[in-house]
Amino acid sequence: MSRLITFAALAALVFSATSAEAGWTYGFAGVTNNSPVNTAIGENQLAVEVVRLRRSSQVQLLFTNSGPDASSITDVYLDDESSLFSSIRSIQNYSGVSFSQGATPGNLPGGNNLEDPFVTTLGLNADSDPPVEKNGVNPGEKLGITLNLASGVSFSDVIAAINSAALRVGIHVQGFANGGSESFVNVNPTNPDGPPIVPEPTGLALAGIALGGLLVKRRRRSHSDGTIDG
Repeated sequence: MSRLITFAALAALVFSATSAEAGWTYGFAGVTNNSPVNTAIGENQLAVEVVRLRRSSQVQLLFTNSGPDASSITDVYLDDESSLFSSIRSIQNYSGVSFSQGATPGNLPGGNNLEDPFVTTLGLNADSDPPVEKNGVNPGEKLGITLNLASGVSFSDVIAAINSAALRVGIHVQGFANGGSESFVNVNPTNPDGPPIVPEPTGLALAGIALGGLLVKRRRRSHSDGTIDG
């Protein structure tokens, strides 16, 4: 009976794990560098996770502020030169956060200073509602923006575009302790000096790890009993 329960639990684990969605987490690099201190804070504690949703025609960008230093993501911009997204489908305002579609200013502040200027794609921006710093993404908070993929575009296409800088995510950050503001763009993975990109393990990989652990445990127990598994 215990063996039956063990394998039933494993089957449930495999089912739930393979239904989980994979994601990639990107750090940010400062664009404006008005204050080295503020730039370092943003680079250390702000991130965006690109998440594959169960609906294959949608992708979510999940913005997080891990803290602890005062800072607030108040504007989000996408430079989508490959036209991967057709529109923003919805905004998920988690506790303490309130964003709406459309941003003022319409382009990432300081984005024109980049060697390849950041040009916000029409309709692909959002900002926090007044009071902007209070309703932005402060330490410990998060924001989700779900986007509709253009016809024929896949999640893999989105990741490839980010990794080649054909798709860039920009944020404007206010609410630093010294009252300053900074702009950031997701780190280009070809830049070895930027923070690392962390791939989330797929559900199947997690299931494989769990299964491997059980098989090793079972083999060790069998050897201790004087038997050999076939």
